[in-house]
Amino acid sequence: MKHVLSVKVNNAAGVLSHVTGLFTRRSYNIDSLCVGETHDPKYSVITLVIDEDETMIGQITKQLLKLMDVIEIKNLTGEISVKRELLLISIEIKKSERAELLMLSRLFETSVIEMSDTQILLQMVAEPRRVTHFLEAIQPFKVLHMARTGVVALALP
Repeated sequence: MKHVLSVKVNNAAGVLSHVTGLFTRRSYNIDSLCVGETHDPKYSVITLVIDEDETMIGQITKQLLKLMDVIEIKNLTGEISVKRELLLISIEIKKSERAELLMLSRLFETSVIEMSDTQILLQMVAEPRRVTHFLEAIQPFKVLHMARTGVVALALP
């Protein structure tokens, strides 16, 4: 099962290296990692997506809390939270495919950033599952370039 951990850390040089180093040393895999400063520039939040069982997540949490710059960890997996990913994707299109691709774009609520006679650049901000479904739906088209961010998440009050 994939777990989403939100790790509040001091915003200082080397902190991300210490956190990821813990995963490297223990041979844990990180499926997704996203880091950003909070409203207070003294702190950052590292959002990690990890595919491990509950026992291993407990171990990871304990080991992360031992790091000096880690302030707080929230497991957002079972919590009521908002999870989003950003997808930027450039797709080759033929005139005969344009209508179908634009229909899929509307259906999945993507934004057209640029379009020419031969390609289209789309942006999508959605739940990770929805991004994956969109990528499955556009498999018949030729993807030229793609960038997909890691998950960002925020617990709801």
